[in-house]
Amino acid sequence: MTSIEIRKAFLDFFKSKQHQIVDSAPMIVKNDPTLMFTNAGMNQFKDIFLGNTPAEYKRVADSQKCLRVSGKHNDLEEVGHDTYHHTMFEMLGNWSFGDYFKKEAITWAWEFLTQVMKIDKNNLYVTVFGGDAADKTGKDMEAYNYWKEFIAEDRILFGNKKDNFWEMGESGPCGPCSEIHVDIRSDQEKAKSSGKDWVNKDHPQVIEIWNLVFMQFNRMANGQLVELPNKHVDTGMGFERLCMVLQGKQSNYDTDVFQPLIQALAKLSHRVYGQDPKADIAMRVIADHLRAVSFSIADGQLPSNNKAGYVIRRILRRAVRYGYTFLDLKEAFMYRLFPVLVEQMGEQFKELRAQQELIGKVIEEEENSFLHTLENGIRLLSNLMDKAKEQGNTQIVGSDVFTLYDTYGFPFDLTDLILREHGMNADISGFEKEMIAQKARSRNAATISSDDWVILQKGNESQFIGYDALEADVEILRYRKVNTKGKILYQLVFNQTPFYAESGGQLGDKGFIVSEEGEKFSILDTKKENNLIVHWVSNLPSELTGTFRALVNIDMRSQLESNHTATHLLHHALRAILGPHVEQKGSLVNEFSLRFDFSHFQKVSDEQIREIELLVNQYIRRNIPLQEFRNLPIDQARNMGATALFSEKYGDHVRVIKFSNSVEFCGGTHASATGNLGVFKIINESAVAAGIRRIEAVSGVGAEAYLTNAVDTLKEIRDILKTGPNILQGIKKMVGDYGNLKKEIDQHIKERVEQLQESLRKEKTTRNGIPIIHVYKGYPQEIVKNLAFAFRKEMPDGIFFVAGVVGEKASINLMLGDELVKKGFNASTIIKEAAKIIEGSGGGQAFYASCSGSDLQKIKNAVQYIYEQLNIADVNE
Repeated sequence: MTSIEIRKAFLDFFKSKQHQIVDSAPMIVKNDPTLMFTNAGMNQFKDIFLGNTPAEYKRVADSQKCLRVSGKHNDLEEVGHDTYHHTMFEMLGNWSFGDYFKKEAITWAWEFLTQVMKIDKNNLYVTVFGGDAADKTGKDMEAYNYWKEFIAEDRILFGNKKDNFWEMGESGPCGPCSEIHVDIRSDQEKAKSSGKDWVNKDHPQVIEIWNLVFMQFNRMANGQLVELPNKHVDTGMGFERLCMVLQGKQSNYDTDVFQPLIQALAKLSHRVYGQDPKADIAMRVIADHLRAVSFSIADGQLPSNNKAGYVIRRILRRAVRYGYTFLDLKEAFMYRLFPVLVEQMGEQFKELRAQQELIGKVIEEEENSFLHTLENGIRLLSNLMDKAKEQGNTQIVGSDVFTLYDTYGFPFDLTDLILREHGMNADISGFEKEMIAQKARSRNAATISSDDWVILQKGNESQFIGYDALEADVEILRYRKVNTKGKILYQLVFNQTPFYAESGGQLGDKGFIVSEEGEKFSILDTKKENNLIVHWVSNLPSELTGTFRALVNIDMRSQLESNHTATHLLHHALRAILGPHVEQKGSLVNEFSLRFDFSHFQKVSDEQIREIELLVNQYIRRNIPLQEFRNLPIDQARNMGATALFSEKYGDHVRVIKFSNSVEFCGGTHASATGNLGVFKIINESAVAAGIRRIEAVSGVGAEAYLTNAVDTLKEIRDILKTGPNILQGIKKMVGDYGNLKKEIDQHIKERVEQLQESLRKEKTTRNGIPIIHVYKGYPQEIVKNLAFAFRKEMPDGIFFVAGVVGEKASINLMLGDELVKKGFNASTIIKEAAKIIEGSGGGQAFYASCSGSDLQKIKNAVQYIYEQLNIADVNE
């Protein structure tokens, strides 16, 4: 069976068991502070397990895109080195929400594997939970007894908490699980030892294929297990592993899931897969990582230097590094493989095909950027190696290795590899010490810890009524204390709320609640966590029971509505002016302004910006009324032409916002008519990434403030220039005068430089065969720089050095001739360290660098340091 047929067979089987087949959720998780990525099939159903949301269907099946590269479930380092670990993978799953439990889950799993997929039952083993004393849980004899109906008891093994108790994190839904393992070893290997001896022993041919999790508990923040309101079933089967078993392979990478990518890569790198172990690992890593990066971008996460974006960038760079090192691919190559992935999976996951051009461009730009980083890193590492050898060392200190990694983005494993190739090594303990210190700094900067929820009363939680009301009577259903960056805050959940929770780029509402006794508490922010609308306050009411009056900040809400409505009109105008390829890639809506990211492959011209502004303002002047459609069947919404985002997971019923021809899926709050926006003004257009542009704009009150400030600025310029009403003419005259004056200054500097050059040339000395011109005097930076570049041509094997006081700062400049640079000397590296001595900073290029500092008394110390680094004595000693 092909992988496409296998996936279909699974979904068809559970459809026959009355399961609703649902789409995969995006891999990028929103509204859950405990998760960055979807790392298991159950993530999108977490609210149901917690009892926060009722289940729309009692039985569900799907194929979920998952990513495991961070946190507890991190398979990154194993990827490519073994046969079955991946970063991005598909998880086939069937789910019961308070419906069937262990008996049916076990029966259907056995039926699907042995009867539908025809896997030999003599190759299967199962494990059940053996209990845990610390959690006060016993053996799962219920599951054991059900398994006895299908499989011999000597093939049913008891497992420990690590293997047979499933938890998605330090807290949250969890429960005992029963794993199904398959033995695909050769008959000769099976004759030597029983498969049960290799279960959960990391044998590459005796592997877990399916995990049946029986959700019974919620792990609290204090470690306690509390029974869930209802018992659920959560199963997950590795799609790639199932393909390996059914296609008779010994590795996931030998299946039709990966082979098209691997063979395309082999052709691209002029190699044959299966001949060179190191090259084979590289091909497997690249094939895996390309899938992870491509699906992440398709789900709306661009590579960046923050959070989830940094993880995606790291995965992509890891793949590039493997290609660079082991396949000799020195130019961008992953984007050339991407069309193979689209051809392979574009029908099942249409987001790949729909965004093919964008994804390819983002990958190509990221590759080129990192290849440049690699070249710089290799040069810097070469300098460090030369320096160490000169000092008789074979080890690079850990702080230098960490600087390469942290400042320049150079991977540690590549540093280690290059050093070993040159008979050297890295100070690993020093590197790890620096890494631990950095992680501690990061944790301290963003530590958020919270107590367990205190349940005051049960009820239909977090009902949002803010589309229709800006104030309401509410009751507190639950609360908890949160420590964020050392500050104690509290979170409240009401039975109903007029406060909009941050979502879809729109910031959360602020306002206050008033108790029956008249106590007033500010709502600092409103956010959504899983399916709870959470209100942040600095203090708890003295009496938590009773009724509170909740009031939204009306002015802030009105401005939010104006800017959110403006994003819809802007989106529609962008598609009208630039073309239908434009798709929203992110937005931020606050009370002051809006930011809108969209797919487009070139800078938006000034003329186009003007057209877009004019069109949006036409919509505003027409005062188009809001048409809102709540709880609309999703097929009906699509038939209306409503625009959806690939990065969102939609249910069967959606909310649609319509302003004339602008029709979008949206849960945000909006102006009742476009006229409420007053005026719309674009204030900036820029690039975010390859194929992604960003427009920043203002509307309503923000636009009024922007325009008022612009007019005031023009008036101030007119007053300064004393030009009367014709400001432009005055500016042109000033620019012309400045140009003439600058020519005179440049000519003066040139003459002064020539005079100084002639004078300084007479002071040239020689030390250790190196020509040196040294000046202890404070010259203006522009003159020194011109002198340095002049002497660089004159003294290719020499040094030009200036140190002195300019103004109230110590100033040092260093020029090294090209011949010295070729020998490994680096002016920038030397100056950066010298700057520390004078309590300053600096930098530059290998041949010329400068610095300044506040400690005038330490100039001589810095000068002495520089001469020591250049291996020459102080010429004034």
